[in-house]
Amino acid sequence: MKLSEIASALDAMLENADPDTEITGVAGIEEAGAGQITFVANQKYAAAAKSTSAAAVIVSSSFPAIPTGMLRSQNPYLAFARAINLFYEQPRYEPMVHPTAVIAPTAKIGANAHIAAYVVIDEDVEIGDDAVLLPHVVIYRGCRIGNRFLAHAHAVVREYCRLGDDVILQNGVIVGSDGFGFARDGEQHWEKITQSGPAVLEDGVEVQANSCIDRASVGETRIGRGVKIDNLVQVGHGSSVGEGTLLCAQVGLAGSTAVGKNVILAGQVGVAGHCRIGDGVVVTAQSGTHGDIPPGSMVSGSPAFDHKQWLRAVGIFNRLPELAKALRSVSAERPERDKTAKKEP
Repeated sequence: MKLSEIASALDAMLENADPDTEITGVAGIEEAGAGQITFVANQKYAAAAKSTSAAAVIVSSSFPAIPTGMLRSQNPYLAFARAINLFYEQPRYEPMVHPTAVIAPTAKIGANAHIAAYVVIDEDVEIGDDAVLLPHVVIYRGCRIGNRFLAHAHAVVREYCRLGDDVILQNGVIVGSDGFGFARDGEQHWEKITQSGPAVLEDGVEVQANSCIDRASVGETRIGRGVKIDNLVQVGHGSSVGEGTLLCAQVGLAGSTAVGKNVILAGQVGVAGHCRIGDGVVVTAQSGTHGDIPPGSMVSGSPAFDHKQWLRAVGIFNRLPELAKALRSVSAERPERDKTAKKEP
């Protein structure tokens, strides 16, 4: 594909390069060679952009000029993502039902489905058109799933859960596993609380590998439209996650957590149960929240508080040994000053 064709496809402005240069693929800034394109989304990588062997670099509109060819874009990261699609062909799954698949007679599956080896679909399940269920996927009874469902190997959807259109489950995802609910009786024995409410995933949700979305004891657990959930995330029973939110790797939501729209919970964030996180909140990596967070906030630490204040606190924390030494020195000098003051007439 010619550079001029790529520029047109990405709605980017080509500079300092022959538009007829043939491009064979994309690569990282350090690995890219002749005939490939790469990207830089941050100006701190300007030096790497100057030394790359790539034929062209996707950069922002304000990125400084470099000797290498440039594809200027308003959103270079998004443009790079789309450039990958120009060269990588996703696997295509032809309509079929593998002879080892087990499909209950009451299940209803739409047109053009690809049902791979050892898939199990239980009674009273409904799945829309163009579904792809890869090996060992299990759909429990009573589930309702929309169009263009893609479930990678070993994904499981438990009983009576509801999934919208264009939902993607990566390998090992479990939707609707039992919530962690137990009540202690007089004998100090933990009695299991039945988890009767389904998990609901709205349109365009993607859940990545080995994440769990628990069903609710009563009511439902709901994941809003367009939410993206990273690997190894735990969504506790009865929680809700607003549309457009990102839950990054190893995030944990305790039960009955309410997360707003367009929130970002970075890696390993933990949220205590029954908390409300407002729209547009950003919680930085490894933070722990123990109360409600108002919309638009950015918080850090455990317990989490305002991010700018946290940065100042961390700066002071690093100086604590030095400050403690200075304080001890001042404390040691004070008695001597007091003695001198008493001797003065």
